[in-house]
Amino acid sequence: MRTYILRRVAATLPVLVGVATVVFLALRLIPGDPAIALAGEKASAAEVEHLREELGLNRPLPVQYVEFLTHTFTLQLGRSIRTGGDVSTELATNFAPTIELSIAALFVALLVGLPAGILAAIRRRSIVEYTTMIFSLVGISMPVFWIGLMLIYWLGARAGWFPLSGTVSNTVDIPTVTHFYTIDSLLTGDARAFRDVLWHLVLPAITLSTITMAIVSRMSRSSMLEVLSSDYLTTARAKGLRESTIVARHALKNALIPVVTVIGLQLGALLSGAVLTETVFGRVGVGRYIVTAITARDYPVVQGTVLIVAVFVVSINLIVDVMYAALDPRIRYS
Repeated sequence: MRTYILRRVAATLPVLVGVATVVFLALRLIPGDPAIALAGEKASAAEVEHLREELGLNRPLPVQYVEFLTHTFTLQLGRSIRTGGDVSTELATNFAPTIELSIAALFVALLVGLPAGILAAIRRRSIVEYTTMIFSLVGISMPVFWIGLMLIYWLGARAGWFPLSGTVSNTVDIPTVTHFYTIDSLLTGDARAFRDVLWHLVLPAITLSTITMAIVSRMSRSSMLEVLSSDYLTTARAKGLRESTIVARHALKNALIPVVTVIGLQLGALLSGAVLTETVFGRVGVGRYIVTAITARDYPVVQGTVLIVAVFVVSINLIVDVMYAALDPRIRYS
């Protein structure tokens, strides 16, 4: 297992270099000059050229590329062209709430989607299965931003059950420790702040979870149906085991392997979907941060954000592969 993990980690280096190269070239091929965007359209040519020299944008492209790779793999993401702040610090501030939202959405998707799919497989050709599949189809078909707006209108504006926007109320002050609002509110021991953060998290998490919830429910149903028709489960039934025991002890773990794969893939999708969800709900996060950076041609911010997302997705895929062995003892890594 250890050798396998080391090989996988080594294999991710070319992937990260490839991602870094594509992002580096794509940013410099799109129209626009960061120096002009930063100096303003009314700035003189001398001022723009001075700014280009100060930012290192007048150097040859290969030199910029080598410096970019050197700084990246020494964990020096540089300073933002737009704000002048350290990119690593700004990413920590903005990336943590996005991960928090993605994890909350995944929790909701698993809490609803997994039992629904399993129940639909057990109650095949019943109203339960038909209802689950209809809601799954609706969940996949509906745009995330429309679901968010509907939840804001019905549960926020009309019912008044949840806040309409934001990450935390203006009247609540949470000291920054980890940049995760839920964790920071718990570390300070402020129950009121923790409830407020959760209350602001409910609607965005439900909105972001809808597509993943639908995919998980459909996949868990299909996987469970395949496992339930296996020969070894027929033998278990012939021995007189109860159906609940068969499902819980013998079928569930094997049925979860394809579901775990889907969950790993969906985590990356949740991060990208969080960009739109954060915009709809006006939440702090990496979505608004990177959109602003792209508009301003802020190379260090865009490059650093994409690389962090790539590292996150690669790490999730590695964790998923390791989980296979835990779910199925027949799987061995050499």
